[in-house]
Amino acid sequence: MPKKTTILVADDEPKILMFVRANLEARGYDVQTARDGLEAVEMAGQTPPDVVVLDVNMPRMDGIEACRRIREWGNMPIIILSVRGDEKDKVRALDEGADDYITKPFGLEELLARIRVALRHSTGQVSAAPSLKSGDLEIDFANRAVKRRGEVLKLTKTEYELLAYLASNSGKVLTHRQILHNVWGPEYGEESEYVRVFIRQLRGKVEDDPSSPRYILTEPRVGYRFAGS
Repeated sequence: MPKKTTILVADDEPKILMFVRANLEARGYDVQTARDGLEAVEMAGQTPPDVVVLDVNMPRMDGIEACRRIREWGNMPIIILSVRGDEKDKVRALDEGADDYITKPFGLEELLARIRVALRHSTGQVSAAPSLKSGDLEIDFANRAVKRRGEVLKLTKTEYELLAYLASNSGKVLTHRQILHNVWGPEYGEESEYVRVFIRQLRGKVEDDPSSPRYILTEPRVGYRFAGS
């Protein structure tokens, strides 16, 4: 019997936990619940889930700090829930390692769609080419591994998906909307801050000098381009 997909949901509001759990379980997911950030971190460390959903405002440890703690060792997709929808709040969550951000109140279908996107990042797509080598950077598409000067880089699943999409279209200028549609999914198109944050994170890992990138180049007012050798 195939293993069920496990989703860890953390929120200090019991009614939201019950609602989300009931609806996810009805769709075949195995759901774990936590009522604060510290409990979520402990549970994720004991039995790593496939996706983590964290509310921001929780006792003992908030969702942003919990996200940061989990990201120290885990690369599973993390979705943040918050009543605050300002761009700066989204950017802060993404900077701390979140893959996605949902503003409360949210609809069930929106949450389900975001979870499906997160799971696509987990399973990934295999590129037609088995690997790509450019300078000191090597991308093994078949094994979803990235090396720089022979050393394996620790990328989150979303960071890898973004790099793989850029690299598999080496030399092409890709718009923000194209990147959002192909990396996050067709439901996305206006969240340009997602692209900016993850590009910055990737450059910090793959570039010698992120301020003067060699691989991931900015095309002003358009998007980005991977400069392959």
